[in-house]
Order: sequence, then C-alpha cells, then structure tokens
Amino acid sequence: MSETTASESAAASGPSEHDPKGTMLKPEEHVLATLRSDGTRRWIRPRLSKGQLLTARRIVAYGLMVIFIALPHITIGGKPAILLDILHREFTLLGTTFVPTDTPLLMLFLLSVFVTVFLLTALFGRVWCGWACPQTVYMEFLYRPLDRLFEGNFAQQQKIDREGGSPRRVLKNVVFVLISAFLAHTFLAYFVGWKALIGYMTSSPFSHPTAFLVVLGVTAAMSFDFMYFREQTCLIACPYGRFQSVLLDDNSLIVGYDRCRGEPRGKPKKKRNKGKEPTALPVVERAAGEPATALAEGEAHASGPAEPVQGDCIDCGACVITCPTGIDIRDGLQLECINCTQCIDACDAIMDKVGKPRGLIRYGSRTNLEEGKPQRVVRPRVLIYSVALVLLLSGLFMGLSGRQSAKVTLLRGLGKPYAVLPSGEISNQMRLKVRNQGEEPRSYTIELLEPAGAQLVAPENPLDVEPGELKISNVFVVLPRDAYAGKGQLKVRFKVSDGKDFETVSEGLVLGPEE
Repeated sequence: MSETTASESAAASGPSEHDPKGTMLKPEEHVLATLRSDGTRRWIRPRLSKGQLLTARRIVAYGLMVIFIALPHITIGGKPAILLDILHREFTLLGTTFVPTDTPLLMLFLLSVFVTVFLLTALFGRVWCGWACPQTVYMEFLYRPLDRLFEGNFAQQQKIDREGGSPRRVLKNVVFVLISAFLAHTFLAYFVGWKALIGYMTSSPFSHPTAFLVVLGVTAAMSFDFMYFREQTCLIACPYGRFQSVLLDDNSLIVGYDRCRGEPRGKPKKKRNKGKEPTALPVVERAAGEPATALAEGEAHASGPAEPVQGDCIDCGACVITCPTGIDIRDGLQLECINCTQCIDACDAIMDKVGKPRGLIRYGSRTNLEEGKPQRVVRPRVLIYSVALVLLLSGLFMGLSGRQSAKVTLLRGLGKPYAVLPSGEISNQMRLKVRNQGEEPRSYTIELLEPAGAQLVAPENPLDVEPGELKISNVFVVLPRDAYAGKGQLKVRFKVSDGKDFETVSEGLVLGPEE
C-alpha cells in the first residue's frame, strides 16, 4: 500500500504554477521503493505475514545466528573453527590453517564459493538473499521484531514516522546500539580469537587501540545500517541484485506472480440471480500467457463478444504492504526482490479467506509462471557451473590431502652476497623458514647434501618448532675459494626432516669469486 498523501498525489498529476493545464510529464509516484517523487524518504514498515515459509525462514535464521555467535568458541583438532588472523597472515578454516604459501589453496576455496553461489542462483534464484544473507537474517528476525515490540504494528510505526520521534523509538534505538555492539565484539572474535577478545574487554582500550577502533567502527556501521539505512542496503549498496540479470535465466526459481491466473484483478463481485443455480460460463480457449475469458451470463457462445472473467487476484495489496523492500511483486521480476517469500504467505492467507487455491504468488520459474511449463533443471549453465565446481573442489581436496606436516622455504641471507673468512674460505648465509603445520611439536634436522666438500654451520640443529609456529634458522655454507673458480656460483641442496613422516629437499645457490 502506498503511503503517499492526497496532496502528494495531486502535486504529481495536477496543474501547477508553471503548468496551469497540468499537461507536463510528471514523475512517477515512487522513483525508488524508498524514494517519493519529491525526493523525500519513504519509510517502509512492512506488515508481518505469518505462514509456513515464514516459520521455515525463522528456524533457519535463528540457527544461523546461533552458529555465528558459537563459531569463535568451537575448536577442531585444537584449533579454532574459524580464525582469520590477518596480523600473522594465517587463516584457519574448519581446523585447517592456511598460510601465505597456501595461496593456491585459498584461491581454489574462494573460487569454489563463487561458483557455488552462481550454481545456486541459477537453480534457486536469490535463495541466499531471502534465507541466509546476514543483512536479511538480522533485519527481518532481530531488528524488525524489536520494531514491533517497542512501537507496535506497522500502522503504529507509520504513525510515529508521521508525527515524529517518540520515547519508545528512542528506547528502541538504545537497544539497537547495544545489540550492534555485541555483534561487533563477536565479529572481532573471528579475527583475534575469543580468549584475546575477553582480554581486550577486561583491559583499557588504550592497550589495544586498533581492536577498540574496529569494534567502535563496526558498531557504528551496524547501528547506521539497521536503524536508518535498512532495506536500502539491498536496493542500493548490494550489487548482487544487479548481477541477477546475468546469473538468472527463464528456468531459475524465483518468487513470482501468476498473471495468467490472477489477471484481470479486481474486487470480488457479488453473485447475481440469488436463489438460483449459477449458469455455467463456457471458458474461451486462450494462448499461453493470456488471461482466461468467458461469455457473459445467459449468452450463447456465438451470440456476442466474450467478457473477461475476473482473475483470482482481488487487488487487496497484501503482497505490497508485507514486502520488506516495498515493491509490488505483480509487476514482474525486479532487482529489489530479495525472495523473502513474505508475499507468498500473505497471498496464501488471502486465498484461503476467499476460498481460492493457494499459489497465486509462489516459487516458480518464469517459464512456469508465464507459460505454464515445468521448470527445466538440467540446462547448459547448470552443467557448466556443476562441472567447474567439481573440478575446483577436486583440486582443493587433492591439495589439502597432499599437504605435508611442515613447510620449508630456502632463501638467501640478507646483506652482502658472500663473506671471505680469515682462512680464505667463502661463507654464504642462507635462511631456512620452517613452519610446523602439524598438531604436535616437532624437531627438524638440517643436512647439507650438496656441493661436495661444503661445511654446514647451523647455530640451532635440530630446530624445535611448535604447532603452527614459523621459525627462521640462519645457516652458513662454507666452501674453499677454489671451489668457485671459473663459476662464481654453485648449487646447494638442503635436506630437512623430522625423523618421523616429514622429509623434503630444498635447492638454492651460493655465490663466490669467479677468479
């Protein structure tokens, strides 16, 4: 239902000082769902429509909230389920830690996520937006319920919008800020860990200014989003709705209105010829996508033009006033539609009241809604996405299964290329980076395999490394001067092993004089 007043409607269509006859082209009533023609904000206060789909979405939403809050506390194999340690450049996902050298695996994982989104969108439309997106989950199942708790139903909320703020709204906004602060702290736990977060919370902000500013910024952003910006995040800021034009096709599942059944819409007509049996109206055959028509009462099939039979849509507007983004689903597929299914629950309730079958607004593909054909699941883009996803996941699992318990990187030392010792021998500094990717402490032995006759000087050998720890060992390769004669460089090979299940050989170059 529109909230535009009579004066606004007159201004949009009637005469004005510059156009006395009112013949100039006027802007539409709503340029955007949240914007009136005069540029003012149209606040959307959707009416809640209860139904089976709302119940299912509520279960999913509260389950996701519990998972979001609980994940920082869960450990898998002694490691956090999720820890995005940006400071140390370590990402732990489901107990597996990825380091900078695991960039190919991280890329495979991210590409798998993107292709999964493409595949789900091609099959089920914007199921992510309506069922799992944090913006929708928290807006519709946490913040809007608080709107109704503090301010009443949608009509009472609209009254507060018209008359200005009220103590109830001020109190509600205070609760909004407190909830946003709690969620911001939970968000920070994904990056620093729950134990570190508790330490931050029980100490002065000046001892951890960066973390404090992150929580402050996230709290402010969430408060602004859920108190003011709201559905405009989906309509304006989020690009996903604009991507649907290339991600969807005519067989993708969407929330849509059955025009063939619903049109022409109108209020239910009173029955004529009370006390008599209604005369059956022969239905005129129609092409796919055209509304049904029938002959007027008492007329023969060939006696005159056919009169349109009223569709099942009674034009009550229930689907509009319940929409959290303020659109009319009967206008067709729109980028503002987040597939929240509130219009389905609202319409089904109306159909039950007027004694008509449910499904006037329902899940269906465009071919199903407009042509009456069943959705075709197997099609080229679905096959392409499926094959790509299988290949990416196969590469990811092969990479994970082939991961060794340690990662060794050989680098040349910093500073000058080589040093001449008092004995005349040539010394090269090398750096061995050893990362323990296992779950227990390990001792790694360093051996020099090549070149022949070289001497290894290692201050710490074996090298003790804790689980998840990265240690750098500076070792020196000492060779006689004549070993470099006419060459200037030699290949060097190191073997690093833990005496159990890990062993690797790393190669590099040592430099020296050519003469």
